[in-house]
Amino acid sequence: MSLLIGSHDSLPYIDREPTDAEKARVNAWINKELPADYLTTPHASLAPLPETKFSELFSKEIERVAAGRPMEGGIDMSRYEAPENEDLSGTDPKANRFALRQAYVASTFLSGRITNLQLLDEFGKNAWLVSNSQAEEILQDLERTLARVKAETDELNKARKAAQEAHKAELVGLQDTWKRGVGQILEIQVATDELRQLIYDRQHHQPAH
Repeated sequence: MSLLIGSHDSLPYIDREPTDAEKARVNAWINKELPADYLTTPHASLAPLPETKFSELFSKEIERVAAGRPMEGGIDMSRYEAPENEDLSGTDPKANRFALRQAYVASTFLSGRITNLQLLDEFGKNAWLVSNSQAEEILQDLERTLARVKAETDELNKARKAAQEAHKAELVGLQDTWKRGVGQILEIQVATDELRQLIYDRQHHQPAH
């Protein structure tokens, strides 16, 4: 089955809305023509999808999420928390060095965090207001574009409706003429068959001389 790209004429302002029974019948015909695997198999006219290759780490993460297992490892956030005051007197020097190293890491992180919070408190408000103003301008521009497209769509629909209603009588007349023509053709075919049958009967019932 080839992939056909085309347009279908529609006369929504002239043609009546199909009934539910007609829609169901058409859908049944469509489903009858569709292959059984049309939802899972790409169309033959479509280009093949590029092969996806994930790294080993990414593949393991996908498997973990699919299995619903909790995340393991990652960044230990406890190292950035302020350590509790501990009495280091009389402990192992190696343990003291480890505790001091942890305290230094936490102190550096917390010091940088305090600096960032101070900068945010001083300059963040203006930056936030500027960001909101820019976002509002973008929103207003999108709203103007949306209003323009809606207006163009309304004008197009009005022109389409006017064009269809202007030719409605002509289209209805042509359709009626076509129906009468088809009816006359059927009547002629029936009359022709009756005449042919009459001739056949007379030829076969005519007495031989």
